Amino acid sequence: MSAIGVVSSCSCLRTGVRLRKPGMQKMSSFSLHTAARCAAKDYYEVLVLGGGAGGITMSARMKRKVGAGNVAVVEPSKTHYYQPLWTLVGGGAKQLATSARPTGSVMPKGVEWIKSRVTALDPDKNCVWLENDIKVSYKYLIIALGISLHYEKIKGLPEGFHHPKIGSNYSVHTVEKTWKALQDFNEGNAIFTFPNTPVKCAGAPQKIMYLSEAYWRKTGKRSKANIMFNTSLGVIFGVKKYADALLEIIKERNITVNYKRNLVEVRADKQEAVFENLDKPGVTEVHQYEMLHVTPPMGPPDVLINSPVSDEVGWVDVDKETLQHKKYPNVFGIGDCTNLPTSKTAAAVAAQSGVLDKTISLVMKNQLPTKKYDGYTSCPLVTGYNKVILAEFDYNAQPLETFPIDQSKERVTMYHMKADMMPFLYWNALLKGYWGGPAPVRKLMHLGLK
Repeated sequence: MSAIGVVSSCSCLRTGVRLRKPGMQKMSSFSLHTAARCAAKDYYEVLVLGGGAGGITMSARMKRKVGAGNVAVVEPSKTHYYQPLWTLVGGGAKQLATSARPTGSVMPKGVEWIKSRVTALDPDKNCVWLENDIKVSYKYLIIALGISLHYEKIKGLPEGFHHPKIGSNYSVHTVEKTWKALQDFNEGNAIFTFPNTPVKCAGAPQKIMYLSEAYWRKTGKRSKANIMFNTSLGVIFGVKKYADALLEIIKERNITVNYKRNLVEVRADKQEAVFENLDKPGVTEVHQYEMLHVTPPMGPPDVLINSPVSDEVGWVDVDKETLQHKKYPNVFGIGDCTNLPTSKTAAAVAAQSGVLDKTISLVMKNQLPTKKYDGYTSCPLVTGYNKVILAEFDYNAQPLETFPIDQSKERVTMYHMKADMMPFLYWNALLKGYWGGPAPVRKLMHLGLK
């Protein structure tokens, strides 16, 4: 799962990483400072749907524009997670508790938190419907509903997670099962999957594979592990510069990659995984596994499917440069729920938030948006317990790098930025509406070379 952008230095770098001991640690309890309740009013100047990264950062920005009392966020979850950290949780390098904070603690002070679910959107009447038939109207609507996981689309899941030797870094309920399966591995096939759907952070399915390989080398089990990456894609990564670097690592570490293989069934009681061959319709392969990491199929939230604000698939239909809705000028989208043709990452949300802030400001003044989003996204490709390739790129899958170095090289500094600096930046800058991506840093870094 991706980072939110990049910074040039970190004063808290460590020279190594300590693996977490077995067992689950309970998350700390926090006190909420914002009351969670149904809508206090039936109209808000700015209504935000979703309390994830995109929703919280935009509510903080909108608070500064129209005042806290005029902004509301609809979000049912009591806990907010920094999900990019789950790669390291699954690899035993971080505790799950460090990725979590109460939703009330990240909600901008004074902004109304409507603790409910959206059940329907009616943009023609400038309103949405919540649970219990509650109607809330708005002047401006920001949709930040994220992406839905669909483990159930794989036969044998999610019930298969009750068995050992299987995990998934994509869910709070299964990420620690990955670490357990990694530790319990003895000998045989270790299989890592990538589904035949859009996903959030397309690098995450292979990051845990590299961490697993490094762990087994460290514990003397590597020679007994046959590591397989079964991906529905036809390439290892969508940007050639970074794909070439990853293929070298795969070759050096003796990892097998099977392209155009999509996981369709898990027989957890037999430790068997069934894959369809996308190049040969109707042909399936069965692999025995000693460890299985599942990346689930994903899709738009149910409320967006067949919604007036969505395209034919169910993604919010926005202009790819301004993030303004193509049909409804007072509706905007950000993050994983949109049809923006870029990788769905928290880094993308950061860059999008800065552009969307400018777009909404101009729309509020009855002016046309001028700021353009270039598709910037970032994926810190974790290749070991102290190594990261920092991939940054745009809509055209061309590198859009911040630092004046070759970012396709594995670097310890980039690992610490991913593991230590990014979480700090997320909680203290992005969610507070002060971080709009690394473009200013990139400009300064490259100006320094002239």
